[in-house]
Amino acid sequence: MDPVIVTDPPRADLDQVTRLAGYGVATVHEALGRSGLLAAGLRPIQDGARVGGTAVTALCWPGDNLMIHAAVEQCREGDLLVVTTTSPCRDGLFGELFATALRRRGVRGLVTTTGVRDVADLRALGFPVWSAAVSAQGTVKATAGAVNVPVVVGGQLVRPGDAVLADDDGVLCVRREEVHSGLERAQARLEKEAAAREAFAGGQLGLDRYGLREKLEALGVRYLTAEEYAKERS
Repeated sequence: MDPVIVTDPPRADLDQVTRLAGYGVATVHEALGRSGLLAAGLRPIQDGARVGGTAVTALCWPGDNLMIHAAVEQCREGDLLVVTTTSPCRDGLFGELFATALRRRGVRGLVTTTGVRDVADLRALGFPVWSAAVSAQGTVKATAGAVNVPVVVGGQLVRPGDAVLADDDGVLCVRREEVHSGLERAQARLEKEAAAREAFAGGQLGLDRYGLREKLEALGVRYLTAEEYAKERS
């Protein structure tokens, strides 16, 4: 790993990222062909938060949060800090003091493959966090890493400046070049879901709306009465 801090990565358009986040992770994920979703192990420490921001990445050594300190300086309004380590680590690399500094700079939240601590304080601050663990285990500040380089988080490549969306359903990365088209596709998906919702509220079944009866038949699924089923199993 090259120890480096990149100071000026290109960023996705923040207004578009904000609008995209409004559709929610699940809708955008479906709209983009079910791509970009980070592993389900990254869970929110709070309920109901929905954010989107441009990624500032920090690559740290396990048990060492030096590069988070370096990343704070590179953050600006509308960013979302994404932290990972060179090998698995669940120590509490991030806490309330970091959140206080990031809020001052207009950062919208944190996504980390590590642990976090000061959870009650983070909730009280209203600073949204998605993490792999909660841990009071402290860290050192001793080893050089990197800031604003591409990193793999939850099985997905996250580049500095990409859009990162997060809510109760998980975390999604959208390449900065795809944010504009993502808006159009998410709106189309939203309209499709609205039509389905209206149909279901009126009593239509998904089996009929989506043509699934034919699929069940093609897969050899049979409808049997309870008596017929019991007779076949006897």
